[in-house]
Amino acid sequence: MKLFKNLNFDKLKEGLTKTREKIVNRISETIAGKAKLDTEILDEIEEVLLTSDIGFETSEAIITETKKRLKSVQERTEPVIIQAVKEVIEDLLRSSGSSDDFQPALEKHKPFVIIVVGINGAGKTTTIGKLAHNFKQSNLNVVIGAADTFRAAANEQLEIWAKRAGVEIIQKGQGTDPSSVVYETIQEAVQKKFDVAIIDTAGRLHTKMDLMEELKKINRTIKKVLPDAPHETFLVLDGTTGQNALVQAEEFAKSTPITGLVITKLDGTAKGGAIIQICHKQKYPIRYIGIGESIDDLQTFSPYEFVEALFS
Repeated sequence: MKLFKNLNFDKLKEGLTKTREKIVNRISETIAGKAKLDTEILDEIEEVLLTSDIGFETSEAIITETKKRLKSVQERTEPVIIQAVKEVIEDLLRSSGSSDDFQPALEKHKPFVIIVVGINGAGKTTTIGKLAHNFKQSNLNVVIGAADTFRAAANEQLEIWAKRAGVEIIQKGQGTDPSSVVYETIQEAVQKKFDVAIIDTAGRLHTKMDLMEELKKINRTIKKVLPDAPHETFLVLDGTTGQNALVQAEEFAKSTPITGLVITKLDGTAKGGAIIQICHKQKYPIRYIGIGESIDDLQTFSPYEFVEALFS
């Protein structure tokens, strides 16, 4: 089945305003008024990228590839150079597996089980609510398992989002074994034939190994009911943290196979360039991006739409 594809180009463009000012506008200023656009200009562009949360290795890779593509170009006008940089960045985003048309394999698995992980404050709870809403827009039955039983307000917040999305939620009291919530959620999803089960997990800090062990236990619990699950594990990263998101991705990958990223809070931050570095260095596909606080503000990530909105 074809899933509801939540894409709003104008909202994306608006959300990337500060990142655009930090990257694209400064590139344009570097190029503007130059009588000759040669390799020295590209080196200056690299300096702009270096100071835009893209990182040294990724900035160098972008400029090296851009120089290759411009090697046979005689007339290096500003539009030509900008277009070359755009194409290189888009290709780099795609190299991580990010695509314009991500479609979870819902027809192969029922229920389709998604684990959502991430540190406190990254936007994990809101992401789950918005993700459930997106699936609901495709007329799918969704159940949420509130397995973040360590934090007092976690269940209450998730319950509010579940109501907004119009989906069922399985929850127990604070201090309950998270795996018991997971087990009950998956059993419920199987018995009632839900299409999608989304499992919340504790907002574990990537430095706390006991919580990482709990994440491994949750995976084992799911497999007791559905041996081929989970089918996706999304890591939620706060877009405002810039390069620190790379460290989080590395640490979480030690405890669970990450199948995709959700980058939140891209509106209102100038650090959106970190997305490019994450794709280049981590090779995890970005599946969704958050560009607002409304329930319909979790957009399907499209490398093409992202680059077009960034450079428009």
